[in-house]
Amino acid sequence: MEQTITIAVDLAKSVFQLRGETVSGEVVFERRFSRAQFDRFMQHHAASLVVMEACGTSHYWARRLMAMGHQVRLLAPCYVKPFVRRNKTDARDAAAILAASRQPDMRSVRIKSEAEACGRALERARELLVRQRTQVGNCLRGLLAEFGITASPGGKGLESLIAKVEALDAQIPTALVVPLSGLARQWRHLETEALALEADIRARAQADPAMRRLMSVPGVGPLTAHAVACAIGDGRQFRCGRDFAAWVGLTPRAYASGQTRRTLGISKKGDASLRRLLTLGASAHFIHLRKRPDKAGPWITGILARRPMRVAVVAQAARTARILWAVLTREQSYRVEGPGLANPAA
Repeated sequence: MEQTITIAVDLAKSVFQLRGETVSGEVVFERRFSRAQFDRFMQHHAASLVVMEACGTSHYWARRLMAMGHQVRLLAPCYVKPFVRRNKTDARDAAAILAASRQPDMRSVRIKSEAEACGRALERARELLVRQRTQVGNCLRGLLAEFGITASPGGKGLESLIAKVEALDAQIPTALVVPLSGLARQWRHLETEALALEADIRARAQADPAMRRLMSVPGVGPLTAHAVACAIGDGRQFRCGRDFAAWVGLTPRAYASGQTRRTLGISKKGDASLRRLLTLGASAHFIHLRKRPDKAGPWITGILARRPMRVAVVAQAARTARILWAVLTREQSYRVEGPGLANPAA
């Protein structure tokens, strides 16, 4: 009987709410465990189907439970939420997870391997360092601008301001030397750490055959290739390239009611960092083609003639996502048809 039980787990940091039901929907148990109790309970429970919401710790627990012999499904939280009844509690969350898992068209989230999870953690750490570096740099610019000390936009301009702070420029008031020196040291440290993580990502991308194939696509560099490979693996969980583009949030939203049908802007759902990398890569590719118009293919020439630049960039990002899916699933490098296209991505 236990082998036919489906167990829903509402995950938290230290409290785990479980609900077990048979195939017919009969409730077998509802239990609340601590972290250690949950681990022991699942070790001694017969192999079952375990359903959880995809969250920060769900992939770890999925790998752990599969090692115990259980079958695991992860569901996107946005698909579970409609099944939560009034007055949200942990017990009702677990019941909603079970109800959602029984829908015939419910999709599952792919469980990441430990290596893929490490890759994603590496990317997140670098993103945080880059954001902090930008914040510190903007603070430096703002404080110095109040005293008439400015520089050109970009990295070179900021470097010149930091050099003035480190050289104790006479224009800088004495009272500001200590705080600005601290900010300058912090910026240097963040810059060093961010570049070190970026070098690690580039080395990983160059060493991985699948990532090298992804880098053969125009507008895709090591950072984007690493992010795509760690996010979706071999990509076979998607039926086609458009499904992957929709998962990233690069396909139009649709609104339909009765005879009214409208196509709106892109959904912007899914992985925001991956969508940003694809968009930045498309923008860099267009900048390259602006200098070398002879390298532009008919599709790019046509979209630029019909649409504004920003719209064309997003369209190219969606097209790149479809190409990346094809490269991953077919395990072949990108083949250029027609005019040659150089890859401007570093």
